[in-house]
Amino acid sequence: MAAGSKKNITVAVGMSGGVDSSAAAAILVNEGYNVIGVTLKVYDYMEVGGNTAGDHNCCDLKAVTDARTAARHLGFPHHVLNLRDEFKSEVIKAFIDEYLKGRTPNPCVVCNQKIKWGVMLKKAEELGADFLATGHYARIRFDKTRNRYIISRGKSAEKDQSYALWAVSQEALGKTILPLGELSKSEVRALAGKCGLNNASKKESFEICFIPDDRYDRFLIEYEAGLKEKVAGGEIIRDGKIVGRHNGYPFYTIGQRKNIGAHREKMYVTAIDSGANRLIIGPDKELYHKTLVAGQVIWSGISGVEKCIRGQAKVRYKDDSSDCVVFQEGLDKIRVTFDRAKRAITPGQSVVVYDGDDLLCGGIIEKVMD
Repeated sequence: MAAGSKKNITVAVGMSGGVDSSAAAAILVNEGYNVIGVTLKVYDYMEVGGNTAGDHNCCDLKAVTDARTAARHLGFPHHVLNLRDEFKSEVIKAFIDEYLKGRTPNPCVVCNQKIKWGVMLKKAEELGADFLATGHYARIRFDKTRNRYIISRGKSAEKDQSYALWAVSQEALGKTILPLGELSKSEVRALAGKCGLNNASKKESFEICFIPDDRYDRFLIEYEAGLKEKVAGGEIIRDGKIVGRHNGYPFYTIGQRKNIGAHREKMYVTAIDSGANRLIIGPDKELYHKTLVAGQVIWSGISGVEKCIRGQAKVRYKDDSSDCVVFQEGLDKIRVTFDRAKRAITPGQSVVVYDGDDLLCGGIIEKVMD
């Protein structure tokens, strides 16, 4: 598309106040698009707690200020959207509900699907935007033979964020631009510095935005009244025998070693029984499994399979992709069998299946088998 034709195309950039989204905006400005900035206010730090530095995290007051400063520097308008209620009902509630079921959720997947490419996209369109752009390190293209938008890994394997985008709908992908898909983090910082952006050297935040101290137990205790007393003192089980007591099943995840007591050999949480408030523990070898079942599946790169398909799958964000076979079991359920057993496959996390760099489908892990 010629630069001159882009001035009539309006792109809303989701700006977190960080260097990635600001650099994405700078790229679009330089390419000639009509850009507007949008920053989300999704929680009140006084409500979620854990922020000893005050309102200084993703989507907080400083983030809003940094985003607005970048927008002003690049010469486009900036808007702040208050989506606290939507975020609380769609993301925070789901996060708590999953932990109370004994599962370990990934709230970024839900946020991307329902908040960023849900409510924010709709609000951006109301502001006159034709497209939504973000600072995610991933790529999108339209495949004419499949008649589908394809999400691909970012060129920089270290920063690839395609894993968290599997639940974004085809309709939303058709309205999405990801300017950083071909870049590395160092290239993005260099570009931001060259453009004179105030946040070119801003540190990254790796915690879940609404839990800035990374203390899930603290968050759950403060947010869910009476939880600590209700779940404390449950049984720790090894080989069918009670070998200890735990602090409460929602405060544990598969593969955890801490707070399960001392034993003759290294032990890990291998399963969580939320109904009985029990932890099942075992040695490291019991964390390895070859098969999982996932629900809430969304077929992204393809529309589904008749029987099965080979691919490579990840079971967590920082996981390495592993060869597997995927069987479709119903409209929104798959069974994934890996060639080699994977360690600590965790219910509540996402399994995302690729064909090389292209994302095929994703779903929420429900159970682990053999």
